[in-house]
Amino acid sequence: MKPEIEAKFLAVDHQELRDKLEQLGAECRQPMRVMQRKNFDFADHRLEHERKGWVRVRDEGNKTTLAYKQLNDRSLTGTQEVSVVVSDFDTTCQLLEQIGLVASSYQETKRESWVLDDVEIELDEWPWVKPYVELEGPDEATVRTAAERLGLDWSQAKHGSVEVVYTAEYDVTDAEVDGWSEITFIPVPDWLEAKRR
Repeated sequence: MKPEIEAKFLAVDHQELRDKLEQLGAECRQPMRVMQRKNFDFADHRLEHERKGWVRVRDEGNKTTLAYKQLNDRSLTGTQEVSVVVSDFDTTCQLLEQIGLVASSYQETKRESWVLDDVEIELDEWPWVKPYVELEGPDEATVRTAAERLGLDWSQAKHGSVEVVYTAEYDVTDAEVDGWSEITFIPVPDWLEAKRR
């Protein structure tokens, strides 16, 4: 497994970032599209409990991927991933269920993908939170340089999985976010709205 060297910047204006990306000569690899993902673990949650890991199947619009992810810590390099391209979202989910994994959550998101030099830049929209951007590159210096070129404040960078986005906007824990069985584009549930920061 290799570490993901990535940083998230929260509550950003996607149109401003698009304009900057175009000015810098970045390439839009995929326009905004809806993506879906299912996360899996064993019924006894052994991946989560023993390794802080999970298996994810994600329909990315132009391809479907199967990944094992592991969150070692919330640092720039704290998440590790190994991923392969698969042919079909539903069939891959069925395969995982047949070998004993259970779906722990279903999530819908929107994502627009850009590349600037060696950095993948994802304009992300998740239900119930403000838009954010994720930068991933081969090393910290390259990611920092891209952030600087885009006018992003490195001191505000967040690291780790999407839980950091929800815990920034709501008075919830990582474990609570992980326990939500569905995150979809419906209005913010009243129980969650009551926890908005």
